[in-house]
Amino acid sequence: MRFTATEVAGAFLVEPEPIADERGFFARTFCREEFREHGLNPELAQGNVSYNHRRGTLRGLHYQAAPHQEAKLVRCTRGAIWDLALDLRPGSPTHRAWYGAELSDGNRAMLYVPEGCAHGFLTLTDGAEVTYQMSAPYAPAAARGVRWDDPAFGIEWPGEVLVINQRDASYPDVEP
Repeated sequence: MRFTATEVAGAFLVEPEPIADERGFFARTFCREEFREHGLNPELAQGNVSYNHRRGTLRGLHYQAAPHQEAKLVRCTRGAIWDLALDLRPGSPTHRAWYGAELSDGNRAMLYVPEGCAHGFLTLTDGAEVTYQMSAPYAPAAARGVRWDDPAFGIEWPGEVLVINQRDASYPDVEP
């Protein structure tokens, strides 16, 4: 696997390195030792899948408050999304910085989102399916979010938001 550091401290674009032959290819998408070597949390506590009917669907920006913070490894297994990590860690050198990347069934890239960062994505195709591996189980009382278009972050989404649920659309602005 190739690990590429991003503009958000601790967030990485993770790309499989396929080994091809006449049958097709084989590639690892997770290795506890390699994640640990890069300083990433290798704990896997929960796996999730998100199916999205329409292009332009926005999910996020979500995170869990301490002590239930979670790291996420996100991959698009059908279609394409633009995936985003937003640094909300007050002491981080990249506090309020964001990084977005296209994840698709074609590029098979993954985004590692560290604890303390919010996560969200915009679907680029109809029928996009996204899988998540999480380092901690979901804790409903710790669920939090920030608004996708909060001017404090200046996120440059790559397309129009056509579908968003009320909760995600109504998070308040963060303090400047």
